[in-house]
Amino acid sequence: MTDTLRPPTPAATEAPSSAAPAGQGGHQKLKRSIGVVGGTLLTLSCVTPASTLFVVVPDLFSTLGTATALTIAIGSLLCVGVAFCYSELGTLIPSAGGEYAMVSTMAGRLAGWLVFVLSLLVVMIVPPVIAMGTADYLAPVVHLDPSYAGAGVMILATLAGLLDLRANAWITGIFLVLEVIAAGVVAVLGFTHAERGPASLVDLSVASGSGSGSGGVDTVTAMLIVSGLAIALFVTQGFSTAVYLSEELENPRRNVARTVLATLAISSVIILVPVIAITMGAESLTALTEGDISGMVTAWSNSAVGTFVSLCVALAIINAGIVMVIQNSRVLFASARDKAWPAPVNKALARLGGTGAPWVATLLVGVPGAVLCFVNLDTLYGVTGVSVTGMYLLVAVAALLARRGSHGGRSAWRMPLWPAVPVVLIAVLAYILSQQEVPYLLWTGGIVLAATLYWALYLRPRRETRWLVSIPEDELPIT
Repeated sequence: MTDTLRPPTPAATEAPSSAAPAGQGGHQKLKRSIGVVGGTLLTLSCVTPASTLFVVVPDLFSTLGTATALTIAIGSLLCVGVAFCYSELGTLIPSAGGEYAMVSTMAGRLAGWLVFVLSLLVVMIVPPVIAMGTADYLAPVVHLDPSYAGAGVMILATLAGLLDLRANAWITGIFLVLEVIAAGVVAVLGFTHAERGPASLVDLSVASGSGSGSGGVDTVTAMLIVSGLAIALFVTQGFSTAVYLSEELENPRRNVARTVLATLAISSVIILVPVIAITMGAESLTALTEGDISGMVTAWSNSAVGTFVSLCVALAIINAGIVMVIQNSRVLFASARDKAWPAPVNKALARLGGTGAPWVATLLVGVPGAVLCFVNLDTLYGVTGVSVTGMYLLVAVAALLARRGSHGGRSAWRMPLWPAVPVVLIAVLAYILSQQEVPYLLWTGGIVLAATLYWALYLRPRRETRWLVSIPEDELPIT
C-alpha cells in the first residue's frame, strides 16, 4: 500500500518534511471555496454536454447509426457504477490528486502512478481536440483556421484558469446555461420533426457508403456496440472532475458524492435526450449517419436558429476548455505536492498565485494545449477511449479494496451493492478493453510501459522521498 501522508505522531516529530501532511512542512493546501452548486456547475462544464453532443456524438452516429442512443444509454448505466466508486473513494481520499490519490492509497503506489499517467493523457489531449472544433461552429459569423481557433481557445482558457475558482464557477455556469438551451432546442426540433418512431432506437441500422448516395443499410452488430462503449464512457467522463475539486469543496465527505451523482444524472439527460430526438428526426438514415447536426437544425428550422445553436456550441467548447484547464492544473499541482518529479519541478508546480490558483501548473497545461492544436489528433480519440476505460478499471479495483482493514471503519459515503458493483465493473471494463482496436491499445500500452520504466528507474528507488501521496490534514479520517 502507498505511503499516504499522515500527521506526525509524538514519536515522529523529527521525521523529514516530506512525511508531513498537506498543509504542513511546506505542503500547500488549496482553499475550500465552493459548495455543491458551484462544484456541480464546474463539473457539468467539464462534461460539456453541448460540445460532446456536437463534436463527439457525430463520430458515434457514423459507425453506430440508430444504435448510438442505445450505446450511450448503456455507457451511462455503466457510469452509475463508476460514479459509486468515485463517490466512495472521493470521500475517503478528498485530494486534488483525484483518481491517483484514491488508487494509490487503496491499491498501491504503482497502480496509482499508472492511473495518474492515464488521467494525464486524457486531460492533456482532450481539451485541444475539442477546442479545434470551435472554428466549425463560428463559421456562420467568421471563418477561422481550426488550429488557430483552437489555440486561441486554449490561451483564453488558460487566462481564465488563473482566476479565483469561485469566479470561474460563475463564468462556466453562465456558459453552461447556453449549452443546455442549445441542447434543448435540438431536442425540441428533433422530436417535432420526427421521421420515425421510438422503435428506430433499437433497430440497429447504419447507412453503408455514407455520402456516396448508395442508400445501402448495414446492421450494427453487438461487437460494434461493445467497441463503441469506450467512446460512450468518454461522453459523460467529466463527472469525475468532482473528485479533483474535492480539496476545494466545502464539507467534501458529504458534497463529493452529491456532486458526482448529480452531475452524471444531469449530463446523461442533457446528452441522451437530444441524441434520441436526432435519431428520430433525421430526414434519412444517410443523414443520421453523416452526423451533420447543425445542418439538421437548419433544415428543421431556419438559418438564424442554426446560427444561434452553433454559437452556443462554440461557447460550450470555450467553457469546456476553461474547466479542463482548471482540472488538469490541479492534477499537476497535486502530483508535485506529492513529489512525483525532481525537486525543482515539484517546487515550481506547487506554487500558488494570489488568487489561490496553481499558476505554474495552469500555464503548463494551457500553453502545450495551444501548441497541440497544430498537431493532427484525430486518431487520439481512440487512445482516449482506451485510457478512460483503463482508468475506470483501476478505480473499480481500488473501490473493491476500499473496505479492507482500517478503511472499513472510516467515515465516508458508502455505495450500495458493494462488492457486486466494482466486481461487475471490472469484468465489463476488461471485456470492453479487449474489443478495442489494436493500434489504440498499442499506443496506450506504450505510454503505460514508459510510465512503468519511470516508476522503476526513478520513483521506486526513491520511495522514501518521492511519490508520497498526501491527504489534507483537516480531512484525514478518524479511525
